[in-house]
Amino acid sequence: MSRYTLYSTWGCHLCEDAEALVKAAGVAGELQIVDIVDDEQALARFRVHIPVLACTDAQGAEQLLYWPFDAISLQQWLDQHTKDIK
Repeated sequence: MSRYTLYSTWGCHLCEDAEALVKAAGVAGELQIVDIVDDEQALARFRVHIPVLACTDAQGAEQLLYWPFDAISLQQWLDQHTKDIK
């Protein structure tokens, strides 16, 4: 099971930027990419917010990081949520 989910859609340059940042942060092996067009619930939830990075913490709560984010804020978020997951 993937630890992180990136909600995006095809042809979204912001989503491509977010995906590149997430992969550069070293979590590509733990990443699932969901095209919101293919997921009715994700589309309803994130239609105007993509890209959105999500993870589920140790208590089962979903944590979301909304765009815009840069490498520094992404790494801080990952560090916090990696700690929460363990």
